[in-house]
Amino acid sequence: MIGVSDDRPTEESPENPAATADSAAPDGAAAGEPTATRPPLRLKILLLVAVVLYGLDLLTKTIAVANLTPGDPVEIIGDLVRLSLVRNPGAAFSMATGMTWLLTLVAAAVVIGVIRIGSTLRSLWWAIGLGMVLGGALGNLTDRIFRSPGPLQGHVVDFVAVGWWPVFNVADSAIVCGAILLVVLTVFGFEPDGTRLGREEEIEIDQPAAKPDLAKPTEDATGADDERTGRGNAA
Repeated sequence: MIGVSDDRPTEESPENPAATADSAAPDGAAAGEPTATRPPLRLKILLLVAVVLYGLDLLTKTIAVANLTPGDPVEIIGDLVRLSLVRNPGAAFSMATGMTWLLTLVAAAVVIGVIRIGSTLRSLWWAIGLGMVLGGALGNLTDRIFRSPGPLQGHVVDFVAVGWWPVFNVADSAIVCGAILLVVLTVFGFEPDGTRLGREEEIEIDQPAAKPDLAKPTEDATGADDERTGRGNAA
């Protein structure tokens, strides 16, 4: 008896491209479906923004302390914009002046929290916003630690006065602008991981329905063929 060799390609054979595609597909993704690429981590962007703003804050404070005298403002645009050196024991815009040590601890907690969030951040705009908050928090925290009257109680250097607004510095502006940006991103559904709320539903609706594979017989057609064959045999 002549043996019949089985020439059918195995699952791991290169002659079976379907099996190869199935094995190459990532977990949770069916064969033939496009895999979504995740945005890259944005920690470097966050740190770059923070370092730039931190350096700018330190530079402007050093220039202000060296060239301005407390109580002797310098007018830039009349009474609207002035440079006025103020030692601020409180928070941004001279608020909470009697809670210096607590504000120092809060600033340190903000720095730690932002760095931890930034390690998993994938949204560019979230990275910019958190970088602004981080740079501003580091700038004022440096004053709290190293300026007089002592560690954790140091007074922050403020020198920009605009109209009736309390005197502030670059760090205060970075914190406020960064916080506003983060609120806007949250309101419009932009997530820290780079996705947007409601976007996935729109993509599913826009995708066309999958076309049936005409090369493969369906179960109904196969059943109908079997039924006709049975009737023919019975006749």
